[in-house]
Amino acid sequence: MRLNKLILFRELGIFCLLLISAVWCSVSERKVCQGTNNKLTLLAQPDDHYRAMVRMYRNCTVVLENLEITNVQEYHDLSFLRSIEEVGGYVLIGINYVDVIPLENLRLIRGHSLFDGKYGLAVVANFHRNESLESNSITSGLRELHMRSLTEILKGGVKIVHNPLLCNVETIQWLDIVQDDSDVNVSRGTDPQCKCLEFYKHKSLTRLNCAEQCSRRCKGPKPIDCCSEHCAAGCTGPQPTDCLACRDFQDDGMCKDACPRLMLYDPNTHQLVPNPNGKYNFGATCVKKCPYNFVATDHDACVRTCSSNMHEVEENGIRKCKQCDGLCPKVCNGLGTGALVNTIAVNATNIDSFINCTKINGHITIMRMTFQGDVFTNTPSMDPVKLDYFKTVKEISGKLHSWPNGTVSFAALNIPHLDHLGLHSLKEISDGEVVIRNNSRLCYVEGSYWPKLFRSENQRIRTENNAPMHSCEQQNSTCDSMCGEEGCWGPGPSMCVSCQHVSRKGRCVSHCNVLDGDPREYVSENVCLECDPECKILNRTPSCHGPGADQCTECAHFKDGTQCVAQCAQGLYNRLVWTYPDKNGQCQPCHANCTQRSHMPVVAAGLVGGMLLLMVLLLFIFVIFRRRYIRRKRTLRRLLQERELVGPLTPSGEAPNQALLRILKETELKKIKVLGSGAFGTVFKGLWIPEGEDVKVPVAVKVLREVASPKASKEILDEAYVMAGVDHPHMCRLLGICLTSSIQLITQIMPFGSLLDYVQENKDNIGSQTLLNWCVQIAKGMNYLEECHLVHRDLAARNVLVKTPNHVKITDFGLARLLGAEEKEYHADEGKVPIKWMALESIRHWTYTHQSDVWSYGVTVWELMTFGSKPYDGIPAREIGDILEKGERLPQPSICTIDVYMIMVKCWMIDADSRPHFRELVAEFSKMARDPSRYLVIQGDDHMYQPSPTDSKFCMSWISTEDMDGVVDAEEYLLPNKRFFNQSQPPPTPQYHNTAVSISFYGILSFKMILAKYTFWPSNLNVKNNQKIITNLFPTEYINLDVTETSNMINPNYEGPARGQTEDGYIDTYGCKPDGPEYLNTSCATLPRSPCATLDNPDYQQNFLSSSTTDALFLPAAENSHYLGLSKAMQSHIR
Repeated sequence: MRLNKLILFRELGIFCLLLISAVWCSVSERKVCQGTNNKLTLLAQPDDHYRAMVRMYRNCTVVLENLEITNVQEYHDLSFLRSIEEVGGYVLIGINYVDVIPLENLRLIRGHSLFDGKYGLAVVANFHRNESLESNSITSGLRELHMRSLTEILKGGVKIVHNPLLCNVETIQWLDIVQDDSDVNVSRGTDPQCKCLEFYKHKSLTRLNCAEQCSRRCKGPKPIDCCSEHCAAGCTGPQPTDCLACRDFQDDGMCKDACPRLMLYDPNTHQLVPNPNGKYNFGATCVKKCPYNFVATDHDACVRTCSSNMHEVEENGIRKCKQCDGLCPKVCNGLGTGALVNTIAVNATNIDSFINCTKINGHITIMRMTFQGDVFTNTPSMDPVKLDYFKTVKEISGKLHSWPNGTVSFAALNIPHLDHLGLHSLKEISDGEVVIRNNSRLCYVEGSYWPKLFRSENQRIRTENNAPMHSCEQQNSTCDSMCGEEGCWGPGPSMCVSCQHVSRKGRCVSHCNVLDGDPREYVSENVCLECDPECKILNRTPSCHGPGADQCTECAHFKDGTQCVAQCAQGLYNRLVWTYPDKNGQCQPCHANCTQRSHMPVVAAGLVGGMLLLMVLLLFIFVIFRRRYIRRKRTLRRLLQERELVGPLTPSGEAPNQALLRILKETELKKIKVLGSGAFGTVFKGLWIPEGEDVKVPVAVKVLREVASPKASKEILDEAYVMAGVDHPHMCRLLGICLTSSIQLITQIMPFGSLLDYVQENKDNIGSQTLLNWCVQIAKGMNYLEECHLVHRDLAARNVLVKTPNHVKITDFGLARLLGAEEKEYHADEGKVPIKWMALESIRHWTYTHQSDVWSYGVTVWELMTFGSKPYDGIPAREIGDILEKGERLPQPSICTIDVYMIMVKCWMIDADSRPHFRELVAEFSKMARDPSRYLVIQGDDHMYQPSPTDSKFCMSWISTEDMDGVVDAEEYLLPNKRFFNQSQPPPTPQYHNTAVSISFYGILSFKMILAKYTFWPSNLNVKNNQKIITNLFPTEYINLDVTETSNMINPNYEGPARGQTEDGYIDTYGCKPDGPEYLNTSCATLPRSPCATLDNPDYQQNFLSSSTTDALFLPAAENSHYLGLSKAMQSHIR
């Protein structure tokens, strides 16, 4: 009872082992290797032989041919054999000195080829006798043959002889493994120390112990343990998917007797149709595609070579065997195959077998003994001229010269008569290295074509001790002048790797016979190809445009449809009606009743039909003209009856633009001081004094020069149109336009200049609360533009002006565009654009939307958080698009928390729809502005303060230039409830006007009226009596702002230049923006050069995409140094 339990447990363990093996086979990748057919021959030194065997069988699971383990020394490691599970041919283990052959996972030997014609497994002569000892004893040899998984040999017997140290092989039940008619010749070893391990004593039987109902193999003695008839080597269940190995073919884990055919018979159409599940037979496996270096046959099989009456062709990327049309290309056996299986090199005895060969199956080895002969084998020397036999060879399936290490696919070594290789038809070297050395006369080997022939990156070429270059040049052994730069394989134009011009039948020539010469040709992929013989030879005109008789320009004889023919069809099969040539040489069909090919009935029928067709055509034309006349008459009658209707109505649904554009007189403007000038105009600080009113409004007057082009005038009017239509606290307003000979644009003047300059100069005094309030105000202004369907296109910190430290306004609408009611985006043509502030779609496709303005807003916020740093500083603007596509963005500013930086990152998403809208940005930054220290971390944030707009030096600058009596801010003058040019209402006058008040007090008071809406009054003014009144008149808008003391800082935008001098903040307002790498405009080259033309602006660039150049003479004005650029000498070059 106890013995039965032990046997049961042992069989259960073996069953689990087999089950695990089956699962492993189903999930692991099965690597297939070719195998060898050398039998017991040692082709090289033992170590080289061993390395070749390692390369062949490492990680191999299935061996297609034979597994030959021979000449292994006792110090060699054979652990790489453990992965082998199936062998297609025989297994030969012979002349080995190693102790153990580890074939633990070998399960099946198919026996497609047999050793000595009858053995599937042969283990012979595995011992080493030490002849140096007097006893002549055996010192080493095979002791253990680990093949415990071997379950079946489908064909062939077993031969295990002359292995004196091999133990226990006679104890194996070989009749359970081999077939009934197989021969088993097993001799017992003579080593007295042999011991059989307990594990090997009780191996399960899969054939002898099966029930009678089982057809082949089983997993136990019961009828339910029978394996499927498609199984080999045992199973784990009765299904074809439970086999340990397949007897015939394996298809995706299922054993079958045949693979699914590629073509199936359709009984409905009685035709063969493609099988979508069809596969090729490759060994014992079904595959969808044949492996590399195998060809597919019409019998759904992958083979190494085609049969004798077939040749290889490539169709749709698949190499197939096709029936030869006439004589087949000659396929010859190379070294290692067929009759040359044991031949070492090409010599005088076998060179004749390669005559007229186009493909060689096997290897080609040319060594010194090829030419000198071999006395030992009585081989005569060979004439080197016979190497010309290889000129017809197009493909070698093996290696060209097999050197002992087995890694060289091509070698030319020590061949004294070799002067060129001549391999002009060589297209690929699939594997191995190329070695060319010690050929004293060899030239033409230094070309650049070798890497293009390699299929693997590990391949390389080695050339040593060949003919030196100067010697080749002296012998004129250089490439022909018709060859290209890649080199050549030998002398003459037929040995070129590529041609300098074109090639004809493998020979490089200077030109093809397209317009003259015989025969006439056409060019296809730099190859001269002959026209069809039926094409007429034309002079100075191509005779054809492609292959075939349908590509002729004119026919030499006759034309039948689209084909040029020698004669019209007469009595041809499957052609009921004969044809005849007309006077133009066109083949026309005869009448069906014609017996003598007469064409008279055809002419009569054509005449009658033509007249009938002409009558129908004339009637059709008459009807068309008649209908057109009636339609015109009805339209005229309707217009006479409804005189007010002059055209069809096409309502757009858009609201009318009721913006007010003021036309100012030149007499109402008083220019005080030049703020800046450029190539196209000048900016003045001035006053607007409305006619009939005692009011002075500080303004900036932009005057276009008279030499500017009409296009410049049009563009400044476009800017005026956009600015006149905006009305928002955070948008710079247009006050009016003066249409003199030089157009003048009158806008609000901002005391503190651009926001970029302001944050750069006052970065030590700007706190988190101020920064976040600016972000809110800019977002509100951009949200207003979005609601008005305006795309700004040029949002940046330089285009935001500072009215007060707590109030900023967006300006520069030179690039802004108004979208229609149905428009979602604007496509620009060209012009100067700020690349580093632009969205990726704007850079690549010139597409501008509100979401592209969101991208620019993110860059503007980044400028504020870095206190005026330049985005992507040091990176050429032309590379910005590539950098953004790769995912690079501006870094996180040091003062920003991740909350603020994440908003910037959302603005820089590639997908425009993923970016936030301005209304969302207003909400986000408004929330942050209520708790600024939580989102921005600035040293000394609690002690920050900004310059006051009521700084006495600032006021003195105005007082020193003009009498400031009656000065009123533009926004106070243009109140919403004021009716402009309404003489019924009294003009606005300054409050608290008193002639006794000093000028200095009134000037300060006027500017306090301008800024009281946004700021608290400082406590140290000279208007002590009126301080309380003024403070109560204008409550502040931002209640969370701290009260700060008056700053003594001088505003750099207004303090400095004397009267008549320029100011940095407004220099070159109308000037050509300098030609820099980020802001280039080629159109400016046509205008007179100005001082700004030599300066670079790093923020803008034109034509960063290929586009046509226009003659734009006007560029948008900008109220800051980034547009005007004359404040200091800048010298930036294209980066």
